[in-house]
Amino acid sequence: MSPELVGLAGLAAMVVLMLLRMPVALAMFAVGFAGVAILRDTASAMSLLASESFTLASSAELVVVPLFILMGNVASATGMSRALYDAAHAVIGHVRGGLASATILGCGGFAALSGSSVAAALTMGRVSMAEMERFGYDTRLSTGVVAAGGTLGILIPPSTGFVIYAILTQQSIGKLFLTGVLPGILLLSLFMLAVTLLCRLDPRLGPRSPRSGRAQRLRALTGAAPILVIVCLTIGGIYGGLFSPVEAAAVGAGLVMLAGALQRRLTIAVLWAAARDSVVTTATVMLILIASHMINPFLALSHIPSTVGTFLTGLPVGPMVVLAMILGCYLVLGCFLDGFAMLVLTLPIFFPVITQLGFDPVWFGVLVVLTLEMGLISPPVGMNVFIVKSVARHVPLGRIFAGVLPFWLAMLAALGLLVAFPQIVLILPETMIP
Repeated sequence: MSPELVGLAGLAAMVVLMLLRMPVALAMFAVGFAGVAILRDTASAMSLLASESFTLASSAELVVVPLFILMGNVASATGMSRALYDAAHAVIGHVRGGLASATILGCGGFAALSGSSVAAALTMGRVSMAEMERFGYDTRLSTGVVAAGGTLGILIPPSTGFVIYAILTQQSIGKLFLTGVLPGILLLSLFMLAVTLLCRLDPRLGPRSPRSGRAQRLRALTGAAPILVIVCLTIGGIYGGLFSPVEAAAVGAGLVMLAGALQRRLTIAVLWAAARDSVVTTATVMLILIASHMINPFLALSHIPSTVGTFLTGLPVGPMVVLAMILGCYLVLGCFLDGFAMLVLTLPIFFPVITQLGFDPVWFGVLVVLTLEMGLISPPVGMNVFIVKSVARHVPLGRIFAGVLPFWLAMLAALGLLVAFPQIVLILPETMIP
């Protein structure tokens, strides 16, 4: 059997294992190990498993993952994420659809803490959905806005999606964090525009809530001030060159714990639970990354990346058409595969094509992360949709998918704008990084 056929068989086996609910990392370990053993020998596979696991696990850059996850978990456990929502609610909750827009703003703020879409959807779902239900919001809008708003967690920095992309493609984490700022603001604005248009077309979707008094608004803004200051110091420190991403993660986690302790909300039990959740999430990410270093040599030995690259670059079409085909593949795969699994499986194949066609790899990283966001709310897998379903058990799954459709279209519009105007992505790193 030729190496190419072995590679295709391995990829097919991996997809089948994932569809059978085998953990992504284990499926990649199994296929990568077996593939290297077949194409080379068992000794090479054993050596690769040992060396790559140690090399990746000892990478200092990966420290950002547990620290930013811990930062988000502590902020959630001590009520700081609710303070963000309460502040947005107090300011714009009185306008039609204001609670939904406040939820989006809260998701954006929480994204700047945790970098996790699942955490953002779960946290903001618990915080905001009861309020929207109390004021008579249609469940399509309330569930849709939480599921879609939660996806901001892997676009607005610090983003675990950018960290993994940077490690897999040897790009700068700090530069990728910079590229996510304006696209994140753009997508957040498009989400709020979608809420406004929906509520204008059908006012019953998002009724007005009572206007907050000046004292109530001031109290809500004061309550959110500590976490806003922490976000500005942490992310601003990266942009201003004061911290590296690793240092910023440590500063952010330390400041969140200090703020929680000063507010007397961070007890030993709360810190232990947040740390335990952070370890579990970090272990999942690390396993996937280590598994990627098993699957990538297998793909290289099978010649699939070079074969696909030669095919795509040899097509009688322009580079933008090839890019559209690649992004289309991501949109389709997002309906079935976990986002991290998509990165690990596709980047060894598509990234060389992108660089060969002359596209900026950092710009492409933002496009890929945005398509991963779309996959989080795409049927039938849509991870964020199922997260919201776990919070709103009384809402049918089909109704939640109907609710996310306008926001999926807003993401598609954002993707089109970023492709048409790359400077939206590149202006910050080009002007702030020498």
